[in-house]
Amino acid sequence: MSLKIFKSYTKSTRGTILVDRKNLWKGKSLKSLTIGQHSTGGRNNLGRITSRSRGAGQKHKYREIDFRRKKDNLKAIVERIEYDPNRSAHVALLKYEDGVMSYILAPNKINIGDEIVSGRNKEIKVGNCMQLSDIPIGTDIHNIELSPNGGGKLVRSAGSSAQISGTDENYCIIKLSSGEIRKVINTARATIGSVSNTDHQNIKIGKAGRNRWKGRRPSVRGVAMNPVDHPHGGGEGKTSGGRNPVSPWSQSAKGLKTRKNKSTDKYIISRRKKGK
Repeated sequence: MSLKIFKSYTKSTRGTILVDRKNLWKGKSLKSLTIGQHSTGGRNNLGRITSRSRGAGQKHKYREIDFRRKKDNLKAIVERIEYDPNRSAHVALLKYEDGVMSYILAPNKINIGDEIVSGRNKEIKVGNCMQLSDIPIGTDIHNIELSPNGGGKLVRSAGSSAQISGTDENYCIIKLSSGEIRKVINTARATIGSVSNTDHQNIKIGKAGRNRWKGRRPSVRGVAMNPVDHPHGGGEGKTSGGRNPVSPWSQSAKGLKTRKNKSTDKYIISRRKKGK
């Protein structure tokens, strides 16, 4: 995919850079694989705001994605590649030999008419899905399961990929794009290749209105509030809070470890790289 840069006719187009979608499907999504989606507006089942600065936004339908790829030994043809408003990656519509249609995450460098398949001991080809034990060391993979038949959980965002760096008895050692190195059972599945839409990271929305289309409302800085409203509020003149960054309820906003799933710590060999 290429980038779409606008001429500076207005202040917003001067700074807007988008992904060019001229090669994507122009029609609607497949009706049998789409369901209605309800916007929460950041509220829970009691109607209370649990996620601030959320609301409105464009209405769109959810595409049911096949993260499991369980139709083994049935060849599928890529019918078309579509834009999906629910994720950063594009999706591909497959048609299997038995006539069944399904959506998958579109791998990078896959084209309309390509033939892909899932199962044991298949060709190492972009789009094919197989067990980790069948994939050679050093291969780029995405949509990785954490447990067999659990569906892909890791490496699903645009342009991302992971590599198999080794084996350890019944486990594969996988290096994720974050820098984390972890073990995954070798009977879990993954898809060959990296995820499509690699230019997603270069998008510049150009104007605040585009964030409103995404359902992101304005957020007020804590230092602009009064002390009764936020721990950073108050002070004479423009102050930066005078303390470590926290939320309105004094929860640390930087550096606080929130990981609670300690049962999988034994599978993590090396933690992710920390940003500067």
